[in-house]
Amino acid sequence: MSRLGNFEFEDLKNFQKKLDKLTEKAPAFLEACIKELAGQLLDKAVAKTPVSSGLLRRSWKLGPVVSTSTGVQIEIMNPTEYASDVEYGYWAENHTRRVEGRFMLKISIQELEHEMPSILERRLEEFMRKHLRW
Repeated sequence: MSRLGNFEFEDLKNFQKKLDKLTEKAPAFLEACIKELAGQLLDKAVAKTPVSSGLLRRSWKLGPVVSTSTGVQIEIMNPTEYASDVEYGYWAENHTRRVEGRFMLKISIQELEHEMPSILERRLEEFMRKHLRW
């Protein structure tokens, strides 16, 4: 017969309580993660935004965190009238010359997607340590 060591049922009950607490804290954790990622994305996009008057760079905004059927989301926007022209490009001078887009948001998203696994892994590890006392 193999020996499994000491097992206290009370330890299992305490672990269950910690898991329950973890479940309670999960929505706030998810919201904090999305805010952190959105903030980093915003910083990247702002840094890549070209400056003439500074209006375009100053106009980047984060919307509120919104719960959806699939999770949570946050909108990153620039309401400046010409923001999409700078992002995607446009035809200038009576459609005779194409001005290439700067893709400041698109490139920032690609960079963040590459960094996201390590960011979220670190945040999840901190969350688990804090609430499970590992």
